[in-house]
Amino acid sequence: MPEVASAPEAGAPLDPAEWERKDFTERVRIATNAYVLTGLGYPPPVYVFHAVKLALFVAGWMFFCRFTPGLGTVSGFTTWIFEPTAFQKAFLWASLVEVMGFGCMSGPLGLRIWPPFTAWLHFLRPGTTKLAPFPNLPVFGGTTRTGLDVVLYAALVAALARSLVQPEVTAAHLLPIVVLLPLCGLGDKTIFLAARVEHHFAMIVCFLAAGTWIAACKWVQLAIWFWAGVSKLTVAFGYVVPIMTANNPLLKSGALRRRLFVSYPDDLRPSRLAKAMAHAGTFLEFATPLTLVFVTHAGPLLYLGIGFALLLHGFILSNLPIAAVFEWNVLSIYAAFFLFVGHPEVSLFSVGSGPLALYLVVALLVLPLVGNLAPSRVSFLVSMRYYAGNWAWNAWLFRNHGYKKLQGLKRAAPLLREQQERFLGADQAVLADSALLAFRTLHLQGRILGMLLPKAIGGRPFRDYTYVDGEVVAASVVGWNFGEGHLADQRLVAAVQAQCGFEDGDLRVICVEAQPILGSTLHWRIVDAKRGILEEGDAELSDLATRKPWDYGES
Repeated sequence: MPEVASAPEAGAPLDPAEWERKDFTERVRIATNAYVLTGLGYPPPVYVFHAVKLALFVAGWMFFCRFTPGLGTVSGFTTWIFEPTAFQKAFLWASLVEVMGFGCMSGPLGLRIWPPFTAWLHFLRPGTTKLAPFPNLPVFGGTTRTGLDVVLYAALVAALARSLVQPEVTAAHLLPIVVLLPLCGLGDKTIFLAARVEHHFAMIVCFLAAGTWIAACKWVQLAIWFWAGVSKLTVAFGYVVPIMTANNPLLKSGALRRRLFVSYPDDLRPSRLAKAMAHAGTFLEFATPLTLVFVTHAGPLLYLGIGFALLLHGFILSNLPIAAVFEWNVLSIYAAFFLFVGHPEVSLFSVGSGPLALYLVVALLVLPLVGNLAPSRVSFLVSMRYYAGNWAWNAWLFRNHGYKKLQGLKRAAPLLREQQERFLGADQAVLADSALLAFRTLHLQGRILGMLLPKAIGGRPFRDYTYVDGEVVAASVVGWNFGEGHLADQRLVAAVQAQCGFEDGDLRVICVEAQPILGSTLHWRIVDAKRGILEEGDAELSDLATRKPWDYGES
């Protein structure tokens, strides 16, 4: 391995010209060592922004609750939070917030500086890039947004807003939402995922179709916790917790940060402490549903289950994680209290609707099971495989700053690196961009990057290419992202190529699939924008575990 310069002082600016001359090994070594000590290194105003956004989320829910007499008052909060209409409006409001891009993956922690919210700007603009699940389907297919796509999305937003201002939420208000979202999804699967189809939309379906919708909603929430626990039963999750914790701005102890890894700065695998923390998280994600599923009345079992839920979501919130999942975690805590503390007597077996029971079996059992066994076939969101470190991801490699060619696309925002260069200054922009490279390569799956780069760029120097994470590309090109690698894989490459016309070698993309839960390998593809798939294969996770984040090539 070549000699590598030691990392600069954590948080110190990086000279852009000098950074451009460094190879992959040097960049990743410097970036990962700095990440352990500072995380992404965002300034305090970033977290103030997200705190204000979360407060507005809660305030917005209370505002819409006030359209129902007796609900929404601050002084009488405890008298109405367990009212059914309040819960319905919580999920309708959350669905509206998410589908417009104001929730998860918004703002700086969602890799957006300006504008901080992009989804609604993208989805309401004809000509923007979209990812239709069936590209050749008449009317709904294609790769750019049509007037029909815009109208359907606007109608969905209007239907959600209409339901929120009603004194009582009825089937007449819910039916348009349940019809419109799948239609929007036929035109662009991004909208389907942005609306949190596996959680928020599933709850709305329960409101509409169940005889006793509280029982049906209990099944949805229990499944969310259970499958999240299942997703942690891979070796990848051991890497997630130290990376997430090291990014916590509240963790000031450098000694504790170093203890999260085997031997800083040379061996950045998770330490025993980090693995123990990961096992504790997995325990909570199983213990919460497996306790609350047996609750039928107030008592010790209920208190224990709620305690597990608070520890689970409280730990996530306390880490102030990238992806800005604050609203979702607060909503899940509320769901735990409403469904099990407010209504413990409602039996899980009183759903009272055959068609809805079938929907729940498919949505809460079949699809997550298939998604865990064959992750390439089902979105990790639909599979409920949250923040497990086992996700599909992509590395986009633009030759000679070719990313500027994306300026020809209709987009709500440029790439994150362009936003950083505009608002942070050149040296701080390099530092911020390097932190994202560190975040990716510290994960177990991310260690495949250095192995595949020589294949992808054909032996050219890494410095000839601009690395852009697929998450950042999706945020800009399709307007929304949330860890869903299938939004930036070869299908997006083809959609971009149809509009930009990259020459051979100007854009190479490494596509890495998630690990099947019963497997031990990652399937990968190398794609050229003009020529298509160049090469594909499988990598053993056990081999990746022996690699350092900055290792380059096969050895």
